[in-house]
Amino acid sequence: MARMAHADDFALSRVTPDAQKHWFGIAVQRFGQVSALSQFLLGATLGYAMTFSEAFLALLLGSIILEVIMCIVGIIGQKEGLNTALLARWTGFGEIGASLVGLAIGISLIGWFGIQSAISAESLDSLLPGIMPMWAWSLLFGLAVTAIVAVGFVGMQWLANITVPLFLVLVGWSIITELSNHSLGDLITSPAPGPTMSVWQGTAIVAGGLIVGAIITADMTRFNRSKADVVKQTVVGVSLGEFVIGLSGVLLAHAAQTGNIVAIVTSSVGLVGLIIVITGTLKINDWNLYSSTLGLVNFISTAFGKNLHRVTTTIVLGVVGSILAAAGILSQFTGFLIILGVVFPPIAGIMVAEYFFVRRWRGELDASRAEGRLPSTAPRLVPVTLVVWLVSALVGYFVTWGIPAISSLVLSIVLYTVAGKLGWVRGVGEATTAQAPVRDAAPVAS
Repeated sequence: MARMAHADDFALSRVTPDAQKHWFGIAVQRFGQVSALSQFLLGATLGYAMTFSEAFLALLLGSIILEVIMCIVGIIGQKEGLNTALLARWTGFGEIGASLVGLAIGISLIGWFGIQSAISAESLDSLLPGIMPMWAWSLLFGLAVTAIVAVGFVGMQWLANITVPLFLVLVGWSIITELSNHSLGDLITSPAPGPTMSVWQGTAIVAGGLIVGAIITADMTRFNRSKADVVKQTVVGVSLGEFVIGLSGVLLAHAAQTGNIVAIVTSSVGLVGLIIVITGTLKINDWNLYSSTLGLVNFISTAFGKNLHRVTTTIVLGVVGSILAAAGILSQFTGFLIILGVVFPPIAGIMVAEYFFVRRWRGELDASRAEGRLPSTAPRLVPVTLVVWLVSALVGYFVTWGIPAISSLVLSIVLYTVAGKLGWVRGVGEATTAQAPVRDAAPVAS
C-alpha cells in the first residue's frame, strides 16, 4: 500500500522512511531553487547600490538568516515528515491559519509573476523596439503565460527541460564575456555605480528574496533522513546559490554600470541572451501563477467552503499579475523584497515557538507520529496566532533599526511564547483530519 502514498507525494500523510533520500540530491534541488533569474536580479540590485565588499556582507548576513530559518523549520519538517501546509495546522496556525499562510504565499507569487513579466517585457522591447509600449508587452507576456498555465502541464514540462539549463549557461556566458573586458580587481574595489543603500537594507532584500522558500522548506526537508542532513543540504544548496549567482550579479552590475538585468545581458551576450531570459522567465512564471492559483483555491475552500474553478482562477490571477507588470511593479522590486522580509519570518517564528516552547499541539503530533499517521483533529482557527503575525510584521516594517527580518522573527517567537504561557493560545473550533490510505511502511523515526 505504500505506493498509494508515493503516487501523491505524501500530500496528506507523513513521508515514510523508504521514501527518504540522500541529502546531496536534495541540496541540488535547493541550489536549483536559489539559482534563478530572480537571484541574478537581486545580485544586480545589490551591485548597483553597493560596493563589492558591502554586497558580499549583505549576502552573507542574509544567507545566515535564511539558513537559520530553513534549518530550524526544516528540522521540524524532517522529524514529522510533513509538508508545510499540513505542519502549520499543528504548529500554531490551525486549519484556517494554514490556508492563510498559503494565501500569503500565493499573493507573493503574483508579485513575482508581475516582476518576471516586466523583465521579459523589457527583453521583448529590446528585441523589437518601437513596436508597442512597455506596458503592452507586459500585458502580452503575462497573458501568454496565463494561457499556458490554464491549458495544463504538457507545455510547462517541455519548457522547463529546455530553459533551466539554458539559464545556467547564460549566467556562465555572461560572466566570462563581460568580465573578460574588465579587471577583476577594479570591479571588486570600485564604488557603487548607482544610488547607495546600507548593508542592513541589502541584508533585508537578500532575506526577502528567498524567505518564501525558507518558510515552505518542510516541503523539501521532509524527505531528509536526519537533522544533520537538513543542515548539510541547506548550507551547501543555499550558500552556493546565493554566492555564485548573487555575486555574479554584483560583478556584472559593476561592469555594466547598471542594475538593469536586460541591459547587463545585452552588453554581454546580446540577443541570444535576451531570448534565453524571455524563455527562462516564462518557465519561472508558469509555476508562480500555478502555485498562486492553488493557494487561493485552497484558502477559499478551507475558509468559506466554496470551490473555485482552477482555470477561471488562473485567468483572473494571471490578469492581475499582468496588470501589476504593466503598472511598473519592477520599479518597486526592492520595496517588494523588504515587505516579504518582514511578513514571512513571523510564520517561521510562530511555528518554532509552538513546536519547541509552547507545545500546545506537540503531544498530538508525537502520538500520531509513533503510529505513522496524522493527528485525528486540528484546531479550526487560533486567533492569537493571527494577532502575533500581524504585530510582528508591522514592527519589522516600521521599526527602522537593525535587520527587519530578524526583528519580526524574534518578536513573533517572544510574543507567541508569552501568549502560550498566559494561556491565550487556544483553538476555536475543531476540524477532522482526512487521513491518507493506510501504508505498510514503518512510521517516521523521532
